[in-house]
Amino acid sequence: MEKDVLSFWKQHDIFQKSMERPDAEPYIFYDGPPTANGKPHIGHLLTRVIKDTVPRYRTMKGYQVPRKAGWDTHGLPVELEVEKHLGLDGKDQIESYGLARFIEQCKESVWTYKRMWEEFSDIVGFWADMDNPYVTYHNDYIESEWWALRQIFDKGLLYKGFKIVPYCPRCGTPLSSHEVAQGYKDVTETSAYVKFRAKGEDAFLLAWTTTPWTLPSNVALCVNPREEYVKVACEGEVYYLAKAFGWLTGKRIWPSRCTNLPLPRRRPGMSPAAILSPCPTAPALSTWPPPLARTTPRSAVPTGCLLYSWWTPGAT
Repeated sequence: MEKDVLSFWKQHDIFQKSMERPDAEPYIFYDGPPTANGKPHIGHLLTRVIKDTVPRYRTMKGYQVPRKAGWDTHGLPVELEVEKHLGLDGKDQIESYGLARFIEQCKESVWTYKRMWEEFSDIVGFWADMDNPYVTYHNDYIESEWWALRQIFDKGLLYKGFKIVPYCPRCGTPLSSHEVAQGYKDVTETSAYVKFRAKGEDAFLLAWTTTPWTLPSNVALCVNPREEYVKVACEGEVYYLAKAFGWLTGKRIWPSRCTNLPLPRRRPGMSPAAILSPCPTAPALSTWPPPLARTTPRSAVPTGCLLYSWWTPGAT
C-alpha cells in the first residue's frame, strides 16, 4: 500500500503542489542536514519521520512551508573517511599530501551515498526539495553564515567565553560530543599514587594521577571545602585523603571502631596550604576555598587501614 501512495504522490506532484501557496503565511522549519558520505541507518529513520511531522502539519493548516533539503559537508568524520581512502594517517601526512588536493577529495567523498539517502527519504515519506538543496561547502552558504554571525555581533549578542572541550592530539582539533561518541570507549590507563609529605609532621597526602610527568611542576595540593578528609595509618605510615575513599562499591572498608585523634585545625585567616603543604618550598594558597579538579578511585587506600578522625576544610 505504501508503494501505491508513493506512486500517487509522484504521478500527481503532490509535494510540489503543497508548496504552491504564494499568498499563504510562510512557516520556516530549520532542519539539521545529514552527511552524505555515511549510510542512513535506523536512527535516521526515526529523526526523519519526526522532522517531517511538523512541516506536514503546518502545510495542512494552510501555511506555505518551503522544504529545502540540505547536505552537511563539513566535519571530522568526512576527513577521517578520506584519510582511510588515501592511506594517510594524521595531520602531518595530510599537509604533505596537499591541503587543496585533500579538500577536493573531501568534496567528492561527501556525495558517496547521496542516491541512497534520496531513495531512503522517499521510502519513509520524507518530503524535501532534493533537486535544489543547500550545501554547506558552497560559498553562498558559507557567506550567509558569516553574514548571520555579523548580525549577531552587531546586536551585542556575541561574547567571548571559555569552555573545556575534548581534544584529539592525533587530529589536532577539538571534538564535538557527537565525534567523541563515535569512538568513545573505556580504557585502562597506567596511573600513579604519589605521597606528598605534610609540613611539620610525619605524614603524607595521597594524590592520584594519570599524568605523572606533570608532577615536577606541582607547587601545591588543593582540597575541597565541601569534602570531609580522613587521617589514616597504614603499614607504618600516616596519610591524609578524602573520607569518601573509605567506601568501595557501597561497603565501608574502614574498621567500625576507630581511634579518634585530632587532625590539624585551621586557625582563622590561615590557608590550608600552610598545614597541608606538599613540600617546604610550596607557596601558600592566596584564596580560600581553592579550586578542585579531582578524579580518584575509591580504592586508593588498602583495606585494613586504621581511621583516626576526619576534618572538613574551612572548620576553625
